[in-house]
Amino acid sequence: MISITDKAKNHVADLRAREGYTEEYNIRVSVKGGGCSGLMYDLDFDNKIDEADQVFEDKGVKILVDKKSLLYLLGTTLDFTDGLNGKGFHFVNPNASRTCGCGESFSV
Repeated sequence: MISITDKAKNHVADLRAREGYTEEYNIRVSVKGGGCSGLMYDLDFDNKIDEADQVFEDKGVKILVDKKSLLYLLGTTLDFTDGLNGKGFHFVNPNASRTCGCGESFSV
């Protein structure tokens, strides 16, 4: 399962409205090669659900994950921070053995 905090949920709703996306657009989370730790998170809006996608719903937000990324993301929580150390979405991933300082890349 992939979950989302209340703070991230609220920011997703604000961002969706600001960018002009309708409620039909869900959050797509994926993992791609790159970054200083080897793997990077990718987060976007998407209104298409592929057959191979796993769909999670938490706090009324649908989160889409492709089959390959699911292996790296199970148990992850999507959070949003706006503190002194940076503002943005943050992934709390129990599968990551190492993360970079910016929190955008990880390794397993």
